[in-house]
Amino acid sequence: MLSDHQIIGRRLLLSVAGLTLLSATTACGTDQAEQLAPAPSPAQPQPKAVNVPSPALASPPKPATPPQSTPPPSTAPRPHNAAPLFSLAAADKLVALTVDDGPDPVHTPAVLSILQQYGVRATFFLIGENAAEHPGLVREIARQGHHLANHTWSHPDLRHLPEAKVRDELERTSDLLREATGKPMTWFRAPGGDWSDVSLRVCNELGMRPMGWSVDPRDWARPGTSRITSRVLDAIRPGSIVLNHDGGGDRSQTVAALRTYLPVLIDEGYRFTAPA
Repeated sequence: MLSDHQIIGRRLLLSVAGLTLLSATTACGTDQAEQLAPAPSPAQPQPKAVNVPSPALASPPKPATPPQSTPPPSTAPRPHNAAPLFSLAAADKLVALTVDDGPDPVHTPAVLSILQQYGVRATFFLIGENAAEHPGLVREIARQGHHLANHTWSHPDLRHLPEAKVRDELERTSDLLREATGKPMTWFRAPGGDWSDVSLRVCNELGMRPMGWSVDPRDWARPGTSRITSRVLDAIRPGSIVLNHDGGGDRSQTVAALRTYLPVLIDEGYRFTAPA
């Protein structure tokens, strides 16, 4: 007959063995791929690993994300000190026409008529005040497939303005043009090409890129139709960005020069683009 001490000892052994079997069964139920480890010796303490989440309970790795196409330059984030674009990366005779300071009720329709005649798309850098005064012209420029861009609200020298004022000049213009066309502005040009660190940073923060030019016939000074024409034809190269003006004064010389040099460039094999 077993003594009391022997009975108590056997009960303790059975309790330890039961706990060990229960732990092994639980681990098997939560992870069918995991093999049962041998039960620990009754003299050893229960493994602390049972309190650590099983690797099988961790979230499975997410499937690889399919490669995305590179976003167009008009939406890609840019460093705040990115230099303005002065020419296109074009090996062939691809150039860009840009038209500043409009819209103007007299000269903008004349420019649009010439561009439509020759099937040329251009980028119009609009002044916010002028756009607010002539919303119909803004919509007509967009309707004909040209690219609208930001040229500030009142055409100030941005180098002498505090950041809050620079932001107001750019943001008000972008908001107005987006409401008129349903499209965000992707390009900005500082009046006179007078950039500053502040204007470049604000331009970037508003989701735009800065664009300069490489061919300036100085048509804004009204040097004469023939001189504007010869300056464009002499300076243009593959990848050039050409500056023109349809606002800010009498631009009849610019209109006449555009009508003269466009067919010449087309005959020479030049093609035209409006960078997105």
